[in-house]
Amino acid sequence: MRPSWVEVDLDAIAQNAAAIAAEVAPATLCAVVKADGYGHGDIPVAEAAIRGGATSLAVALVEEGVRLRDAGIEAPILLLSEPPLGDAARIVERRLIPTVYRWEFAAALSAAADGPVAVHVKVDTGMHRVGADPEDVRALAEMISADSNLELDGLWTHFAVAEEDPEFTKHQIAIFQGVADDLADTGVVVPMLHAANTAGALDYPEARFDMVRVGLGLYGLRPAPDTGRGVALRPAMRVVSAVSMVKRLSAGERPSYGRRRPLPSDAAVATVPVGYADGVSRRLTDEGHVLIGGRRRHFAGSVTMDQLVVDMGDDDVAVGDEVVVLGVQGNAAITADDWAELLSTINYEVVCHFGPRLPRRYIRGGR
Repeated sequence: MRPSWVEVDLDAIAQNAAAIAAEVAPATLCAVVKADGYGHGDIPVAEAAIRGGATSLAVALVEEGVRLRDAGIEAPILLLSEPPLGDAARIVERRLIPTVYRWEFAAALSAAADGPVAVHVKVDTGMHRVGADPEDVRALAEMISADSNLELDGLWTHFAVAEEDPEFTKHQIAIFQGVADDLADTGVVVPMLHAANTAGALDYPEARFDMVRVGLGLYGLRPAPDTGRGVALRPAMRVVSAVSMVKRLSAGERPSYGRRRPLPSDAAVATVPVGYADGVSRRLTDEGHVLIGGRRRHFAGSVTMDQLVVDMGDDDVAVGDEVVVLGVQGNAAITADDWAELLSTINYEVVCHFGPRLPRRYIRGGR
């Protein structure tokens, strides 16, 4: 087997969940485990988050919720957006909590129900992706409340810039609170209000309401460097490989596709069996590093589909030596934020990009 894998520390997931749950109490914690747990593995992450204090889970797709149910997970599972109407029966059957913002979807759920189905209505307060417009929420909520097959269990919204724009975030909070107050004034009681993502949960106490939905923070990452600085979070992911070949090359040799640049001096060049098909972007060719022997080692040429090459200079290296592509080795670290800066993207995308060719290995209790 190729010696390359994603290592996930489930104790870190549980500890992050516990730290966030303690910070936001008495609001409850909903762990967002969509996109295969942001690349960490949805089922093990969900179980670890629940051990750490999460009381519910959130996913993007019906299929993701079904996977959790098939794994025996019984916690409430919130769908974060409406699926096609044809999925209504499966949502009811698998006891998923649907988000509703269109009349048509509410009607489809009612038709599929064999008893009251709890639903959460989403309000678009400024993200402008999905959700009911604020002025339409009252009519939708009244329709749901009047339907014996539906139960209005939650009202929620999503922040667009909580990690960087306090003014707009507070504007969203005010709109959401106004919608909730309007419903209360008309006699529509909503048991659960929720609005906050990781940045909202950690930096805006007024946005915690009854529940917070935390994704990135659960994995030990922050949407901005200063987000939730008072809450200790530990990254859960390490991407690990091993040296598969070593060559001694002379100064001026140009390893890998495209012969992008010459070696500045005679060097040992180590081949590592991981590449862009695994999530190591080819755009890291010029600035990328890995850790070998507790030190950062610069790429010696283009990242290829299955392999990359590393300039070891005069340092000793042998086949089988551990290579850390992302994470900690000794006193050195390469973080998702480091990659995000080099790639002009966000740490969310970095961790989500490590593909299925890299098996997941899980650590719990140090083993």
